[in-house]
Amino acid sequence: MSGSSDREEGWERELVEELAREALKERRRTRRWNVFFRSLLFLYVAVLTLLWWRGGDWQGDLTGEHTAVVQIRGLIADGAAANARDVIKGLKAAFEDDGTRGVILRINSPGGSAVQSALVHDEIQRLRKAHPDVPVVAVVTDAAASGAYYIAVAADEIYANRASIVGSIGVRLDSFGLVGTLHKLGMERRLFTAGEHKGFLDPFLPLKPDEVAHVKALLESVHQQFIAAVKAGRGDRLADDPNLFSGLFWTGEEAKRLGLIDGFADEATVAREVIGVEKTRDFTHKRDWWERLSDRIGAALAVRVEERLRSLTLQ
Repeated sequence: MSGSSDREEGWERELVEELAREALKERRRTRRWNVFFRSLLFLYVAVLTLLWWRGGDWQGDLTGEHTAVVQIRGLIADGAAANARDVIKGLKAAFEDDGTRGVILRINSPGGSAVQSALVHDEIQRLRKAHPDVPVVAVVTDAAASGAYYIAVAADEIYANRASIVGSIGVRLDSFGLVGTLHKLGMERRLFTAGEHKGFLDPFLPLKPDEVAHVKALLESVHQQFIAAVKAGRGDRLADDPNLFSGLFWTGEEAKRLGLIDGFADEATVAREVIGVEKTRDFTHKRDWWERLSDRIGAALAVRVEERLRSLTLQ
């Protein structure tokens, strides 16, 4: 009996010792992984700091003369990539840089908000007056329509490709009407307002002639602002064509005939032959390293929290 008891105790002791050794190994492995991940995080932050110190992006040699480039790409709207605040930040940085000898507006946009477009247009004019020795040239790639063309006319000159889409000098307001649909479904719209026109252009109610007239007057007012900006920017270069301000758009070839653009050239050609400095530097505003890092950390934390909540739910 005594020998059997000693064997059982010896087996249990060996098991405890083995578990302790495995636990110690696991702690060492965890410590090594912690050191690894901390070193990786330090390296990541160091690289981002270096990028920020060099201007936020790897752009090579940032010294000397250059042609500054500011992109206006996609929908022009508050909250979109081409919003007035970010575009203006890029423009200010471009004009205020000591090495800038000219600014190219690289435009590829169907237009968007009249307000956002006007804000950028007005800021370009202000910066041109403050920096009279820095020429501004708009270069259209695929399109500069509507609000994008509103911005382009603030430049000294506009260049495009023969196949680019240019123009659309007009204003629109989209709506719809479901009055007949409600009637067919046996539904009745009940709207209570304080103010005679608070239900203005409600899609579930019939149009009122006085409200339609008011909307048309608003659109016409904004349209006239657009036309005035185009005439001020293009001046005598505009052709005498009745369709010029009708909202139509044209290819670059037709736009040249109408005086909407000055010629055909790409960004490199404009930098080299129009501005006279071939080297370009992109000043388009991008979120800084801290914003990008915060987004990534936030996303990682969200994943961890979600995993933790999921594990709590399963327990």
